[in-house]
Amino acid sequence: MIKSCPMPVRATRAFAVGALALLPWLSACGGSDDNAKKAPVGTVEELYNNGVDALNARRFTTAGDQFAAVEQNYPYSTWAVNAQLMSGYSLYLQNKYTDAIGTLDRFIQLHPAHRDIAYAYYLRALSYYEQIADIQRDQKGTEQAMAALREVTTRFPDSAYARDAKLKIDLCVDHLAGKEMEIGRFYQKQHLYEAAIGRFQRVVDDYQTTNHVPEALHRLTEIYLVLGLKDQARKTAAVLGYNYPGSVWYDDSYNQLLADGVAHSDGKAPSGESGPGFFSRTWHAVF
Repeated sequence: MIKSCPMPVRATRAFAVGALALLPWLSACGGSDDNAKKAPVGTVEELYNNGVDALNARRFTTAGDQFAAVEQNYPYSTWAVNAQLMSGYSLYLQNKYTDAIGTLDRFIQLHPAHRDIAYAYYLRALSYYEQIADIQRDQKGTEQAMAALREVTTRFPDSAYARDAKLKIDLCVDHLAGKEMEIGRFYQKQHLYEAAIGRFQRVVDDYQTTNHVPEALHRLTEIYLVLGLKDQARKTAAVLGYNYPGSVWYDDSYNQLLADGVAHSDGKAPSGESGPGFFSRTWHAVF
């Protein structure tokens, strides 16, 4: 997945992580460090502030080194707590998501009452979200991202992080529905109709808010007609027509019903009330 890159917010050389306002969606234009790696030295304040400066300059490797030095050289200082969170952020910016998750998990376990704990959960969720594979691959990562995002919305429902997490959850749901559709279409092409019906039915039942539902209903109608289950085909098309009367999927389904003699030329479902709630009522009423 691609992270957007607007102008980053410049972090101040301050103590509290919360005052830095370093949001992940401002992050993707990372720079690289040209100088040879040297072990950072200095006071805890110098190391931490050097890390902040490097992060603002998008020299993420240097920033990570500085924050790591704070943790290693001053492990019992309050600065080390903040540096740990900033290390997680630096790893995220370098696309080292597994390492970022490990660092953030450790931060969450050790500092559950920290004032930036909501941000830690959110950044952890984003680290899963950025690893979501395309629908051609296994969707375990999508499920992990959804679980982490939902944890943000559950624990911190009134935060700005929760609002963004909800939007990303919707994208994850759409992604999972897309995967079900891909598998269902494959089964349908292989004439494995029972397996295909199961996949399309899951989209209808579990992903009603996604834009994949009209196609799923159309595919079900197609399969029922192939199997000679004309009554089921008619009922499925009726649900499609009531909820998505203007969709190309309903037009295709209706034309197939006409061709099979299941519908009459004046029998097209009317344009009526629509929406997820009505969809559910219609589906259960018909079946």
